[in-house]
Amino acid sequence: MSIQHLEGLIAAPFTPMYKDHSVNTEIIPQYYEFLKANGITGAFICGSTGEGVSMTMKEKMSVAAAWATATKADPDFKVMMFLGGTCIADCKELALHAQHVGLDAISITAPFYFKPANIEALAAICMDVASVVPDMPLYYYHIPVLTGVGFLMIDLLKELDGRLPNFAGVKYTHEDFMDFLSCMHFKNGRYDMLWGRDENMLPALAIGAKGAVGSTFNYAAPLYHGITDAFQKGDLQKAQSMQQTSIDMIRLLGKYGGIATGKAYMKLLGLDCGEFRSPVKNMTAEAFELFRKDAEQINFGNFSSKLSFALNSEKIK
Repeated sequence: MSIQHLEGLIAAPFTPMYKDHSVNTEIIPQYYEFLKANGITGAFICGSTGEGVSMTMKEKMSVAAAWATATKADPDFKVMMFLGGTCIADCKELALHAQHVGLDAISITAPFYFKPANIEALAAICMDVASVVPDMPLYYYHIPVLTGVGFLMIDLLKELDGRLPNFAGVKYTHEDFMDFLSCMHFKNGRYDMLWGRDENMLPALAIGAKGAVGSTFNYAAPLYHGITDAFQKGDLQKAQSMQQTSIDMIRLLGKYGGIATGKAYMKLLGLDCGEFRSPVKNMTAEAFELFRKDAEQINFGNFSSKLSFALNSEKIK
């Protein structure tokens, strides 16, 4: 099959939750409109940011269906579903569901409990899952900091090349620029390499990245559009300054407990996605007020995404 190379900013959406931590699919149509209005070109759903590993099969299916319905009239907006990785049978079932509801692509990680022993074993898993949807692009999600599986992706490309026609490329959430560049050059750039480290986007652009998947694209898309625009115009000083702003913003994630801080940024914009599920720690009301002040200190409102409509508060209760 022909491999489409995705470009631009692909957000990794948060999965909206009600106050009881049940999944809230009602606001997904508005979430899509919000992303689209801020120049986002696609969504990587049920990933790390989307709490896919903390959701049931039924919940993931409902989220997939909601995103498919919300975006069905917009073929330019690509939706990729993260299937998981630990249970191969579940991944296959979700792949078939993603195809059935009309999503554009699927993605898997390496199993992260019983890990593959070598690159051949990892490639075999990719082929097994992809075989049930032979006409649907599959991306490998490379995030060794969470999976503990750190094989070189250039070796995975070599292992799958010519053996898996619907293997599209890699969502690369790692800092190995040498490996990433080698993947980009493999077979004259045959495979789609999507950068996945928001804080390192500028150096990724410098070595040729065209598409990126990021959690902070949800709430700071104008900042990353600005980095890309400045880089393309050759204004490296401006691009570097904006990348530093990205780093300052991302450092607040660590200061306030990690990944759940992303939903706090969304709350500042007026798109309340609820809290993260256990065991992820959420902010207290007091911590949120301190966070709000820190966000003001970095002038978050000057580069944040903009919510151009009023969200129905009944949908987040």
